[in-house]
Amino acid sequence: MEELIEKIKNLAETYSNNLNNQIEQRKEEMKADDNSHYLIYRVLGITIKEGQLIDEYQNTGRFLYKYAGSFLEEAATLCLKYKYPDGQKTKVVNTIGQRPKTFEIDFLNANDAIEVKWRDATTDGDHITKEHTRVQVIKAHGYKPIRIMFYYPQRAQAIKIQSALKTLYAGVNGEYYGGDDAWKYLEKYSGVDLKTILTKIANERTP
Repeated sequence: MEELIEKIKNLAETYSNNLNNQIEQRKEEMKADDNSHYLIYRVLGITIKEGQLIDEYQNTGRFLYKYAGSFLEEAATLCLKYKYPDGQKTKVVNTIGQRPKTFEIDFLNANDAIEVKWRDATTDGDHITKEHTRVQVIKAHGYKPIRIMFYYPQRAQAIKIQSALKTLYAGVNGEYYGGDDAWKYLEKYSGVDLKTILTKIANERTP
């Protein structure tokens, strides 16, 4: 277990360094940006200084969300791999439609096809259609679709879509875990309390 914790710490350090490098690079690039659109900001009562901060946070925020999601999904996969070393990322052929040609399973362990998500905030109706196809394809390949999503979205429409996905998984005898249930499922399945490990790392890095 100590080796796994060290791997997660090292992973956090790598993601943190890469994130900071990306943010600093983007800030440097933004110094050469055309800011003529600030005229419209000012018309709407936003000062130039406020506009600069908004643009800066909007740009860097994209990196944060991307890195946060990728880190958590990779850390969770390390936990799964710790308990089930033969499990792996796998692609299955789309036997129902033509696009996409394949669907990716984040962690396939025996018949358990686990999808790991940190958060899914989509409000696109087509997302449900694609997920429906994905789940049906995985089921047709003889696997059990399992979805673990650690954080629920905040907006009503996105939450509604997650509710529909939960029903979809239940309809094919799959499993769906969101929020606290996802953390508990991961701990039960892998034997690793990832949330406690991450809380400790977070407290060490930002006391």
